[in-house]
Amino acid sequence: MNLIVTGHHLEVTPAIREYVASKVDRIVRRFDQVTSASVILSVDKLDRKAEITLHMTGKDIFVEAHNGDLYAAIDQLVDKLDRQLVKHKEKVQNHAHNPIKRQDVE
Repeated sequence: MNLIVTGHHLEVTPAIREYVASKVDRIVRRFDQVTSASVILSVDKLDRKAEITLHMTGKDIFVEAHNGDLYAAIDQLVDKLDRQLVKHKEKVQNHAHNPIKRQDVE
C-alpha cells in the first residue's frame, strides 16, 4: 500500500509521518483491498484539519476531521475511517454471500 502524507501550511515532521503511518496501517490491515492512501494535514489559524482519501478496488473513501490539536484530529480521522471501512466491508460481504432463496413449487 502506498501512503502519501502531505501538509498545507504545516511541516510534516518524521514523528507526525510515523504517527499517521502507524494509525492508518492498523486500520488497513483489516481490509486488504486498499491500494493507496493520501493524507493531507492542514492548519488554518486555530483549527487543525486531517483528511484522507483511501483508494480501494472499485471505491474511494474520503474522510476529514477537525480539531484544535493535530494528533486528536488524526485520531478522530482514524475512528471515522474505521467506521466507514466496517460499513463498506459488511456491505460487500452481504452482497457477495447473499444466498438465492428458492421457493419450492409443489
